[in-house]
Order: sequence, then C-alpha cells, then structure tokens
Amino acid sequence: MNQFLLVQRTLKRTFAPFVLALLAITVTMARPGLGQDVLNKPVTLTLENVELRDVLSGLETQADVRFIHSPTAIQAGRRVSVTARHERLSVVLDRLLTPLAIDYSVVAGQILLSVHPAGAVGNPNDGSPTPQEQPYTGRVVTVTGEALPGVNLAIKGTNRGASTDGEGKFRIAANPGEVLVFSFIGYANQQVTLGDQLDLQIKLVESSDLLQEVTVIGSRAGTARTDVDRPVPVDVLSAKELQQTGQVEIGQQVQFTSPSFNSTKNGINGIANYADPASLKGLSPDQMLVLIDGKRRHQFAAVQNNVTVGKGTVVTDMNTIPALALERVEVLRDGAAAQYGSDAIAGIANLVLKKSVGKGVASIQYGQTSKGDGGGYTVGLNYGFALGKKGYLNLTGNYQDVTGTDRSDPYNPQPVTNGTYTGIYTNVKATDEAQLKSRAFWGDGTYGTFRVTKYGSNAMKSGQIFYNAGVPLSKGWSLYSFGGYSQKKVFAQAFIRTALATSANSNPDLYPDGYVPQLPGVSIDYSTVVGLKRNLPGSWMLDFSTGYGKNYLDQSAENSSNASMGADSPRNFYAGRIGFGQSLTELNFSKGFRDFAGTQSFNLALGAQYRVDNFQLTAGDPLAYFTGPLAATKNKTPGSQGRVGIDALDATDKSRSNIGLYVDVESDISSRFLVAAALRYENYSDFGSNISGKLATRLKLSQSMSVRGSINKGFRAPLLQQIANAATTSTVQSGVITSTKQLPSDDPRLAKVGIEAPKPETSWNYNLGFTAQAGRNFLFTIDAYQIDIADRIIITENLAVANVAALKPLFTGFREITFFTNQINTRTQGIDLVASYKTQLGKNRLNASLALTVNETKITNAKGAPAALQQDTKATVVLIDTISRGLIETSQPHTKILGSISYQMGKLNLTLRGTYFGEVTAWEKLSKPVAGTSNLHQSQTFGGKTVLDASVGYSFSKLLTLTVGSNNFTDVYPDRVYTNYASYTNGQVPYTRNANQFGFNGAYYYGTMLLNF
Repeated sequence: MNQFLLVQRTLKRTFAPFVLALLAITVTMARPGLGQDVLNKPVTLTLENVELRDVLSGLETQADVRFIHSPTAIQAGRRVSVTARHERLSVVLDRLLTPLAIDYSVVAGQILLSVHPAGAVGNPNDGSPTPQEQPYTGRVVTVTGEALPGVNLAIKGTNRGASTDGEGKFRIAANPGEVLVFSFIGYANQQVTLGDQLDLQIKLVESSDLLQEVTVIGSRAGTARTDVDRPVPVDVLSAKELQQTGQVEIGQQVQFTSPSFNSTKNGINGIANYADPASLKGLSPDQMLVLIDGKRRHQFAAVQNNVTVGKGTVVTDMNTIPALALERVEVLRDGAAAQYGSDAIAGIANLVLKKSVGKGVASIQYGQTSKGDGGGYTVGLNYGFALGKKGYLNLTGNYQDVTGTDRSDPYNPQPVTNGTYTGIYTNVKATDEAQLKSRAFWGDGTYGTFRVTKYGSNAMKSGQIFYNAGVPLSKGWSLYSFGGYSQKKVFAQAFIRTALATSANSNPDLYPDGYVPQLPGVSIDYSTVVGLKRNLPGSWMLDFSTGYGKNYLDQSAENSSNASMGADSPRNFYAGRIGFGQSLTELNFSKGFRDFAGTQSFNLALGAQYRVDNFQLTAGDPLAYFTGPLAATKNKTPGSQGRVGIDALDATDKSRSNIGLYVDVESDISSRFLVAAALRYENYSDFGSNISGKLATRLKLSQSMSVRGSINKGFRAPLLQQIANAATTSTVQSGVITSTKQLPSDDPRLAKVGIEAPKPETSWNYNLGFTAQAGRNFLFTIDAYQIDIADRIIITENLAVANVAALKPLFTGFREITFFTNQINTRTQGIDLVASYKTQLGKNRLNASLALTVNETKITNAKGAPAALQQDTKATVVLIDTISRGLIETSQPHTKILGSISYQMGKLNLTLRGTYFGEVTAWEKLSKPVAGTSNLHQSQTFGGKTVLDASVGYSFSKLLTLTVGSNNFTDVYPDRVYTNYASYTNGQVPYTRNANQFGFNGAYYYGTMLLNF
C-alpha cells in the first residue's frame, strides 16, 4: 500500500471530484426523464440465435418498459438475432419485429404486440419451402473473402429468417421479389431483392462507425465486442482520431490519443536518435508487443544503452509504418503473453491495415516550430485496387523531410575560484581564455553568444511503402499478404570535441577550432507476411501464415576524427551495421460452438507458432576502431569520435528459435456472464521453456453496466539483441590503453564469477474494471491494475575491473565490463479512466473525451552481486545504481491526462485538445562528491505541464479538406536543467536527457491538405 500512495493522493486531490461527477452523470442519464417517449429510450444489446421471448425480456429490463402480447400468436419461442448500440427502442423494434410480421403500438406507457395480417405462420428456420417459394442458398463473407458465421438473415415483412453456419453458408425458403436482409455486428446491413438466381454470394462491408467501438484484439477465440462487453480494456483509435492530432508519425499520434502510451522524440541520445522509445503503463519499451493485423512485428536491431528511458531495451519502431495505411490502432491495456507470446507484459498495440478498394486519400502537411526551425513536409498517398470481383490490393506511400531543431544554450564554461574552468574545458587556465576566444568559442570575443552544438530533434528524411492484399481462391481458400519497405535517414550529432591539445578527444592537427561529430544513421526496414485461410468441414476456420521481417541500422561518423591517429586520421568513418531479422510461421484453428454445454456461445482457438530470430554485428571501417600511435604518447582516445566503429572482434551472427503452442477459449456462459481463458507453452533453443496463462471475465450488472477483471501470468524472453550484443570502447589513461566492454551473455568468463545467462522475466498482471454506458451518447470505463515482474532483465553498471579481484585475471586489458542479467523485481500499480460523449445537435455533431492514467513503478527487490564479485573489492559492487533505478521508477510521468473536444458544423470542424504530463525526476552523478558525505548522486524533479493543441478544418467538398492547427500553441517547455548540474554540460543540454515528458521543441504550427477520391 505504501508503494501506491502517489496514486491514491493524486486521485484524491485531483481526480476524485471528476470521477464522482462522471458517476453522477451516469446515474442521471441512465434514468428516463418524466414524460419521455418510451420509444426514444436508448438500448444496447447483442443477442444471437436466442428465443424471441428472451430478447423482449432484455428490452424490458433495459428500457424499463413492459410488452403486452400473446406468446403463442407471436411465436415467442422462435429464435432470432439482434444487434443494437446506442439506438432508439423504436429503431430496434422496427429491425426486430418487421421481418417477423409483428406490429407494435404504445398503450398507456406499455407496448402492445400483435401479428401482422400478412404474416405467415410456420417454423421460420426449418428451410422448407411453402407453395411458390424457392430454396435460396449461399454464403456470406467479408470483402476479403473470409466467412462470417452467425450472420442474421430475415425476409423483410415476414416472420421468416435464418442464420449462417460456421462456414458462412445459409439456406432459406423465399419467394422471388422478396427482400432478404443481412445483419451482423461490426458490418453494415445489406438488403438483396431475390430473383431467379438461387445461389447467392453476399459480401458484407465493415461499418466505419462501428469500427470505432468494436474490436477483437485480446481474444483469439472470441467475437467482436463493444466497450461495455469487453473483459479487458482496449483503446480503439480510428484513423480520423489519429490524424486529428496533427502528428504525422504513428508513435506520436498514439501518444496523444491513448492515456497509458508514451513516445517522445530524443536529442543526442544514442540509439534513441534512430527509433523512438514507445512504452505502455510506464514499463519498458520491450514489455509492449506490437502486432500488425494480429501478426507479431519484428523489433529494431539495436539496443538503447544511453542514459534515458528504456536503457538496455529494444524498441519496436512503429514509425516505419505509414500512418495513412491504418484503418485503426487497438491498444490492449492488459497482459496478453498467454495469447500472443513473449513481450506482451504491459499490453499490445495492434495496427490494423486498410482493406478498402475503389477509393483513396492523399495528404500533404507542412509545418515548423515557433522558433523557425524543425520545418518540413510530409506527403502520403493511399489507394485500394480491386483484385477480381472480391479481392483487394491497398497501397500506401509516404515521404517525410524535416529539418532539426536546436534548443541549446550559448556555450557557458563555468569559472571556479582557482581560475580554471569546469565542464568541457576542465583545467583550462584563465590565461588560455584569449586563445579560446580567438577560435570563436565565445563568438567574436563576446562571452556567451556561441552555441557549440545543436540539441533538439534530429533532421530526418524517410520514405515508406506498404501494401495489404487479399484474394479468394477456389474451394473456399483465400490468400492474404501484407508488408512493406521503409528507409529512414537520421542526421544526429554528438557533443563538441574541443581544440585543446590536452583533451583526449581533440585533434588540433585536423580541427584547430574543435569539432562536432555528425552521426548520420540509415535505418532500413522491410517485411512481408503471406497467409492462407479456409473454412474447414465442421465449421473450423484455418489460418496459416508465414512471414519475415528485418531491420538494420548503418551508422557513420562524419566530421569526426580518430584522435589517436592525429593528422593521419580520416574525417569520415563507416561505424558498422547492426541487424535483426525474424521469421514467423503460424498455424491457427478456431471454431464457434452453438449450445455448447448449455452456454450461449463457446469459441475455441488453438495453434502453433515457430519463430527464428537472427542478430548480426558487422564490423565498421578498421580505422573506426583502430588504436593509433598517439594513444600511448599523448593519451589520445582511439576510434572514431561520436560513434566508435564496431570492432571486427565483436562481429557476430547468432540465431535462435522457439516453438509456441497455445489454446484460447471464450464463452458467454449466459447473456450476462462471460469467461475467457488462455494457456501458452513456449520452448526456446537457448534457455528452455515457459508456460503462461490468462483468465478473464465480465459480468453485466445490466445491459449498460459491467464489471470485468483478469489475471495474467506472462513472460518476456531475453532478446537476442541483448544477450548477443558486444561492444568495445577504448580509452587511454597515463599512456595505458584500456577498454570498456559490453559482454555477450555466452561469454564463458561470466559463468566463472557466478553470472548466469539471462532467463525470461515472469509477471503477474491483475486488472479490475467497471464499464458504464449511459444512453447512446456516454461511455465510461475505469480499470485498476497491478503488474508484478520478477527477474527483470537490465544491463549492469560499468564494473571497474581493477576494483574486483575475481575480474582481474579474467579481463586483462579491460578497464570496465558490463552485461545483461536478471537483477531486479518491480511492481507497477495504476488506474486508467476513459470517458467519451458523442451527441448530435441538430445538424451539428459534438465529440468529447477525457482519459487519464495514474501509475507508479517501484523496484521491490534488487539482487546482490554474486559472492565472487564481493571478495577483496576496493568498493562495493553494485549492479544497478541510483541513476538506473531512476530511469525505471521516475523518468516517465506517473500521471497523464488527455482531454479533447471536437465540434462539427457542416463543413467546418473545430478541435481542441489538452494533455497534462505529470512530473518526472532525473538522477545523475555529482560532478564532485560532497565532502564528508557518501552521496554520489543528485536529482532534479521537473514539474508537470499541460500542452494545448488546436485545429480548424474546412471541407470545401467531398474531395478537398484543408486544416490549419498548432500543437502546443501556448509554447510550453519542460523545466530547465539547473546550470550547476553535470548534465547541463555548460549550455549544450538545457533540457534533461535522463527523463521523458513531452519533448522540448515548443509550439509547432502546421497546415494539412487532404484529398479524398
């Protein structure tokens, strides 16, 4: 409980009044007003193949009304299906009763049912033809050719109906000229006038309105469900919502639409320059699994080892997918390793691709910051082509070209009392100031006007091409495929290397005025998935797919130098390539059972998965890691500055495989009670097996209110990029060349000092939530969760070899070593709240939403170093220190609030959005330990801030829409770093690199032209 005090305090002081107000609104709106027409009452329900009397009973409970009828006359025992979401009772009754030839009327506040004179009497589902009727048969599929079981069929104006079987097939008796109505949750209704053709092929189209509320993520076995019906919390973010953020990359779009998702741009921060860290619930980036159309997405090639959010982890670069390719994004805020495998401890982001045909969209956006930098444009094009009569090919292209930003301060070396300067010019005597000024380090001799480096978001050029295709084949088979190619060139840079001859990194022979290394990196990403689907006998659905994805990062160092070579050093270096590839083959079966063991529905899914991972390190130019003669004579640092090349001795090519088996069941035990369970077994070739499981449930208190909960036992396997990575950085001290070495986990020397190879992290994830839907306009969900992670994998601090007796004989020539190990246990506790309100105001439409997350992660246990490392040491061996703890516990906001309101007035759309990012705390080492104390670290807390965005859009026609807007139009910045902190680096970094809130570029203004055709 003590670890959750922050959550409790925040809710009590800030959000409790809001929660109480929302609940009051819920209760108020749920009660019908006096004099309200009973037929205007909103209802929401989904019932498939149930008796008519049960449907009427559900409507009575939900609408607080009574039906007067003769069960015999209306044949109350016949089975029907009905779906309604936030719809008036009259609309639902028309849909339900008209095909059954039942009339209704309101008498004294009650609804009287009577049989229409033209109605036929008989069993509506026996399929036997009456005089002059014909037996119509057929199959109902999606636009991609996938079968749709459970679709409701009704002959308009009669009491006859049927439903499709597990293969989407149906049979019904009808007269030519009658109208057959098809309806199914998540799809637009379709009417067909019957004629001479007795075998029908029906293709239902997904409804864009329903897609914002219906999802299947989080259940391999279940069917599409609405917010109130889900047993787990899911954010369904439509393409329109994502575009309205004004952001152009998926990571940043989701950052401003999903409460627990965080993704922020970095500056001068190692691998984070090339792939933005994205996380869920304040956990690590690699504890969130990314899917595309339900298939696992490969990760980025390189490990992020800088001191920032996600240190020692690997991200999945969501920004390699063009935003225009997406129909929606589904963010599952619940553990799902038992269903989808490793990495889904915090949850899942599923990117759902467009399948539309015959229509397209083109987007052009240009913008820049209020400082006049960061300017650039993004152009995108999406179009869907029909393949034959039922196939599709949806193509998307995107290109982005943006300049970087600079938020550095003027260079400001701080003088001290003994006449020397600290920071970059450590031990520079005041007498050298004239020389420094003459070399323009203080402008034209004026102190405090020269910026020696740029600190901000990086300049970038990127292009993506993505496709999504599907086509039906013969004998019930259908083929699908998706994938794409991305190339991203990022122009990052390093800190200044001064001109002083005494500096280990300087090379005055090449750069008499000092230099700033430029660090361009090219990230190439490509992938493809090919699959086959078929409805098998017995209503089983088969899905077989295989795919391959790869990312590699080519890094260079330009305007650089190998200081140990002096004048003989080149200025430009190729630092090497880091690559990661993943192949994935899956076989999945699913089936929906009717009347199974007395349940209302029972869905089963099971399958197998085979995955192969490959990690490669390719050496850079030999001179990028070469040790030159000046290393020994002048203590000059070997290797290319800014980005040391990959040493040929560290080059590697390692692979591993794993096999996964899973079973997933979901059942509506009754119309109110849902239970879902999953079990998964995985076996890895390098460390063995793991079993994970999940149990989830949802209980409807009424048709509009539910409670839900889940328990997950999950895991995250150590990534190949972590355990196979090696890196060597050389330095010189007193003429002696020493190296800092990151060791691969299979280095035999680690085992000799008691370091075991990393094993999987394991987790227990608990979720308890409440959902309410008041009328057709208001939706409210609140979920509390706790995630306990054991044996969490971290990269250790740099261990000084000279201080540890057991390391000296094993690592001769190394100054420091570091490696990955299972070191800590953590507990994350939090609450997510989401509320939305939608209403039609005459011809205008209002959409409003409010979402918040409050969470906190604490390290509950940290293992001590093995006994062999604790003997005869000059200092205590610490595998994780205060700074790394802070990156896990305090570097991401504990609180985030998203509020938005959008108002559509004819062709004009106004949007206002506010996002509050809570405080963060960053830790760093003291530049000088405080005398008389053992304190080696200091911290700074950066206060919470609110960022406001606004946009105005106008649709000149169905073809053209123009939008102008501003993100952070109040020009809010994070708190600045104290100038006496080491991380301030004398003006180069005024905003911390050790924590992540919302970036530091200030206001951004943009204009967007959208063409729909």
